[in-house]
Amino acid sequence: MSERRPVLAVIGAGPAGLAATLAAAARGVRVTLIDSGAQPGGQFYRQPAPGLGARRPQALHHQWRTWERLRTGLDTHLADGRVTYLSDHHVWWVERESAAAGASEPVRRGEPVGGDPAPPGWTVHALLGPEQRESVAIRADGVLLATGAYEKVLPFPGWTLPGVVTAGGAQALLKGGLTLPGRTAVVAGTGPLLLPVTTGLAAAGARVVALVESADPRDFVRRARPLAGAPDKLAEGAGYAARLLRHRISVKVRHTVLEAHGAERLESVTVAALGPDGRPRPGTALRLPCDTLAVGHGLLPHTDLADGLGCRLDGPAVRVDDEQRTDVPGVWAAGESTGIGGAALSLAEGHLAGRSAAARLRGTVPDPARWTPAARTRARLRAFFEGLAGAYVPPAHWAELVTDETVVCRCEEVTAGAVREAVGSLGAGDLRTVKLLTRAGMGWCQGRMCEPGVAGVAGCAATPARRLPARPVPLGVLAAPTDDPRRPGDG
Repeated sequence: MSERRPVLAVIGAGPAGLAATLAAAARGVRVTLIDSGAQPGGQFYRQPAPGLGARRPQALHHQWRTWERLRTGLDTHLADGRVTYLSDHHVWWVERESAAAGASEPVRRGEPVGGDPAPPGWTVHALLGPEQRESVAIRADGVLLATGAYEKVLPFPGWTLPGVVTAGGAQALLKGGLTLPGRTAVVAGTGPLLLPVTTGLAAAGARVVALVESADPRDFVRRARPLAGAPDKLAEGAGYAARLLRHRISVKVRHTVLEAHGAERLESVTVAALGPDGRPRPGTALRLPCDTLAVGHGLLPHTDLADGLGCRLDGPAVRVDDEQRTDVPGVWAAGESTGIGGAALSLAEGHLAGRSAAARLRGTVPDPARWTPAARTRARLRAFFEGLAGAYVPPAHWAELVTDETVVCRCEEVTAGAVREAVGSLGAGDLRTVKLLTRAGMGWCQGRMCEPGVAGVAGCAATPARRLPARPVPLGVLAAPTDDPRRPGDG
């Protein structure tokens, strides 16, 4: 009778999850790859729906050859039975089992980073399909979190108008739906994501009136040393600059959006130059006609599952060691959840996490000396993106531009004035108290989208809080008897 191979549950099929899956499967571990999307790839490698009949999907991407290698490797492991791919599975809870009859037990914080996996394993709970009314349980010996990131969007007057979308939302429409969000666009905010969004919209036929970036070019010069350590990323940036010139897109650096205007939907946007103090300079306001405003202020690590499991966070990101292990034994993390750094860094981290998980779950001691190329790539790109993060920051006084009438929590329709009243008149001194007094963050998204904006207006620290379940779950699922956890492939 053959020995049972350990099972690793990889949550997320973006670059980090795919790299981890291939690395672990190639080293004797069975992998269950769980993803909420209909197809693998995540946001970065988002593919058009097959029914759209896209003839050249590679035109919407760069690093297409890397995607082809990942997809080919995944298909090979699927055919050989080393990987089970579960699409349209929305993970809402992960629990560690105790040794007694597979019962679950809470995970405690404070265990040393890089602890060895603790038997007997884990159960991953996921909602099925678009309706998400049925839950299944997936059994595994270890868990690797590759949950990615979500967009940080700060409120401003008019941001709730139809036609105002997130930068990533505009990119998702283009990549996944082959759809333009509008014909005349302004792309605004801060962060490297704005570059592919701007050039992608222009290449697809939209007239991009302007790219409005709040970062100061001098901040990049001050960080020349870490940025120079990644010449491939600098070349990528130069390529975007060439496309901006080719499409004759006006680039307004050190500018910010003051207000979006429109009656029934977006009609124009007012932008202004920023002074040395980070406030709009008087007399520089400019109104730009457009029917689409794609706006974003960077990305935030998606840490709901990690935080709910008790994994320690460093600021907004999951803390990991050199093997990508969290401080909860048996749990690894890779990609944007451990810090924003783009697809190449996610691939390196995923590869290292997959190799570590495969070795640890099989009871062997990893040999990090054999991981040197990926580890060097990780170190170089981490330094590069730390430099970028210091340059791509929102205007220092953006909250002053948010009027009292501006809605800051869209789920509960809480205005900035209500948040300010909670702080100024009612004495709220932290984000939790603001939430209790105003209901800001109590809606469908549970503060995932509005938290940075509410915190900025309130003047409070945006401290991550444990959120379990990690997504809205029907009461019928919570009230139902515990589903029988099964390991993919069990009889």
